[in-house]
Order: sequence, then structure tokens, then C-alpha cells
Amino acid sequence: MSARVVTVAFRGVEAVRVDVQVQFTGGEQKFFLVGMGDKAISESRERVRAAFAGLGLALPARRIIANLAPADLPKEGSHYDLPIALAVMAGMGVIPPDALADWAAVGELSLDGRITAVAGALPAAVAAGGMGLGLICPEACGAEAAWAGGTRVLAAPSLIALVNHFRGMQMLSPPKPGPMLDGERVPDLREVKGQENAKRALEIAAAGGHNLLFVGPPGSGKSMMAQRLPGILPPLTSEELLETSMVHSVAGLIAKGELRRARPFRAPHHSASMAALTGGGHKAKPGEVSLAHNGVLFLDELPEFGAQALDSLRQPLETGEVIVARANAHVRYPARVQLVAAMNPCKCGHGGAGRGACGRAPRCQTDYQMKVSGPLMDRIDLQVEVPPVTPADLALPAPAEGTTEAAARVLRARERQAERAAGTEAPVLNAQADGDWLETIAALAPDARALLARAAEASGLTARGWTRTLRLARTIADLEGSDAVRRVHVAEALIYRRVGSTGLTGAALAARA
Repeated sequence: MSARVVTVAFRGVEAVRVDVQVQFTGGEQKFFLVGMGDKAISESRERVRAAFAGLGLALPARRIIANLAPADLPKEGSHYDLPIALAVMAGMGVIPPDALADWAAVGELSLDGRITAVAGALPAAVAAGGMGLGLICPEACGAEAAWAGGTRVLAAPSLIALVNHFRGMQMLSPPKPGPMLDGERVPDLREVKGQENAKRALEIAAAGGHNLLFVGPPGSGKSMMAQRLPGILPPLTSEELLETSMVHSVAGLIAKGELRRARPFRAPHHSASMAALTGGGHKAKPGEVSLAHNGVLFLDELPEFGAQALDSLRQPLETGEVIVARANAHVRYPARVQLVAAMNPCKCGHGGAGRGACGRAPRCQTDYQMKVSGPLMDRIDLQVEVPPVTPADLALPAPAEGTTEAAARVLRARERQAERAAGTEAPVLNAQADGDWLETIAALAPDARALLARAAEASGLTARGWTRTLRLARTIADLEGSDAVRRVHVAEALIYRRVGSTGLTGAALAARA
């Protein structure tokens, strides 16, 4: 006797088909699991045996072989419990074998026969739908799996409920998708007094999806402004929502099937390791840069992060994905994020000018900032100095404009970008534009191109810096509602570029050019 049930193995956010093949043969009563499974899978036979005992069933007095095919594909996780149990039940005749032909299954078994939640229900449901199958999953995962759309979902609380369903004794109702939430309330920009230049940079970064760095002394409002960025970003599109939710599902971060329209905002502590930032560990789980996919990765106290951890972000910031390499597998996770970072000018916090200036300036300042590599800094489009807030600033009334007004301008700028990219395969956001498409959308007037060329020569602007300045100028023009990228837009974009080997600020370089 034999039976087969379909399940999946997770490779990043991709769910790969796996066939659980069970065969009963003569010989001593033993239960074998083969197919390159990990420790959790090898323990499945004991959970299956105990769950069967909870139902009053005993495994047949025969040799049972459960093969997870393909055998050369590494498999890990407890979600194989349910498909193994169902295949054994089908082989025993407890469930009609043909009843499972149109279903895939994922789920972990408890010792009393209940089916407990597992990570990855959403990508499993999407993969099952792609194979023309429905998905059997734990009841706790039903609301999440139902977001897969056209895929049939059967969410069961226990093995006995599944047996009764397939025997026609007590039918299970299909689950409904979980709630769609707007996200947590974000503080208003109107609460930030002063720092108009920094708020302008924050708005530009939001409009084009650009990377941003705030540099200033403690208490100047760097983190305060970064935390207000989600409030001026538009909500996720339907496609982005699915992409982001798939990553969160694999990480086990979707509770009660709740999806959020708000863009992710991840703020790891500076003690985070390279694996925590980019993904990895024993089971190659997604890191912070993937959990922030289509959203914001905020790194406060940037130089305090490990140099190796920071440099591991260089490739994801360019390619929009992370490939976690292992000896037996390469796991790919999406990682298209907007990096926002904050740092003090030096270890002491205040830098080499003004009240409380560092007595070891400028060496202390140079040594501290050199902890962040040049190639990573070159990937940050806007680098903004945030001066201390003065008592005069604090005495001012609240600004006339806040998050609502800034969000409206950002939305209009993004709509202009979407209209340009409509009907093409080009990326929507200016921060992702490249090659001929960038040259087309950021066609510069002769005086604007001459300004950029002179500034590039004066500051030693890299090829990447040239491209990112063009992208930034295009976004500034979009915020203004201008079809053309003019000289004034290029001049403002240059102000935000990194200080070059000349030692001049971006503003000085633009003025000199």
C-alpha cells in the first residue's frame, strides 16, 4: 500500500513542491523518514505516532517508509508533520486516498492530535494555487492563507476534524482573510520645531525613495524626524503588500492573518550582527533588510554598528535583494529598502565647532566617521547636517505644516513617477532609475548638465554619485511639479551629496561650480 500528499519546502519566500510518499511493506514494525530532512523532521514520526494515539489509532504492524521527494532538496521545519500524517492515514484507509489528490498540506502536530500554527502559510497557499491545488493548514493560519486569493484553503483545528471532513461527517468552512490594518499611529512632523532643512531632505527622500543620513549632535532631532518618515510615505500598493507579507509570513510575523497597509519601519539596535541585518543563521531566516522590504530600514548611531555588518548592506542597497549562501543551498530574499541613518559628528557627540566642542577635533571627528566605509556612504543620496535646536527655535509656535501636508506633496510626486513609468518595465521610483531610462526622465538642460559636470570634477564625484545626483534632481523637480530638471534642481541635489576629498561641503561645491 502507498499514498502521496503534496507539501512545500521554503527557499527564501519561494515555496518549492515536495511530495510526501508513504509506503507500507512487510517486515519488522518500524517508521523510517528519508529525504534529507533536518532534526525537526526526524522527530516528526514521534509526533505523528503520539497524535495517532490521541485519536485512538495505532500505526500498522508493518514497515513504514515516508520519503520526502526530491531527496536531494534540503528540508527543514515542523510543517511536514501534517502531510506525513495525512499520507499515512491515506495509506491506512482512514482517509480516502483520492480525497487528498487536489490538496497540499502544511502544519505541525501536537501530541494530542491538534494542528498548531507554522510560519509561511501565505507563500505556501500562493504556491499551492500555482500548482492548481488547495491548501490544508492549521486553523490558526487560515486567515493568513486566505489572503492568497483564488487558492482554496482548508483550515483545520485537529486531525480528527480533517478525518471527519474528508469522510463527509462534519464539513469545515473555508476561512476568511484576516483584517487589513492601517498601521500604528505615527507622530506628526508638526511637533518638530526648527530643522527646516532636515525636514525638506526628509520629504525629498520620501518622494523618491532615496537613502538618507542625518549627522548632528545628540538631541538635535535626528531620530525624532526619522520616526516621522512612515507618516509621509504612501501606503503599500497591492503588489507591494503581497511581497512584503510573504517575507513576514516566512519569518512568522503575521498574527491572526493581519496585514498592514503601512510600509515596514525596522529599527534594529546597533549591536545587531551581520546575520541579523542581512539574514542567515541555522535556518537562513530573513534579516532586518528583508523585513523592511518596500519600507524603511532605520539605523540609529550608524558608526556603532559593526563594520562587517554595515558593509553587508552594500549589495542589497544596489540590487534590492539578499542571497544567503550556504554549502548546500542559496536562499534569496527581497530587500528593496529605503535606508535612513543617523549619527553624531564624533564620539563625543558635538564635533569640532560650537558650544561643547570636542577638544580632540578634528581627529576625533574623522576617526569616528571613518567607521562607516566610503562605498556605503556613496550609496546614501542625501547627507544632511542637523544643527542643535536653539532656545529660540523651541520658543516658536508649532509649524504651519505637518505630516498631512508633506504626505500630500510626496503622494503627488510619486504619482508623477508612476505616470512616467506606466506601460513600461522601468522602475517607478526615481531612486531605482538607471541607464537609458534615467537619462530619459532626467534630461538636463545644457546649463544644468554643465553645473553637474563642474561640481563632479571639483568634488571627485564617482559614477555612482553622478547617477544618484541625477535621481535626486529628478525627485526635486517632481516635488516642484516640473517636467524638466533645471539647474536649480541639480544645485539643490548637489548640496546633499557627501563631502569630497576637497573638504568642501556640498553647498560650497555647488556654489563654486
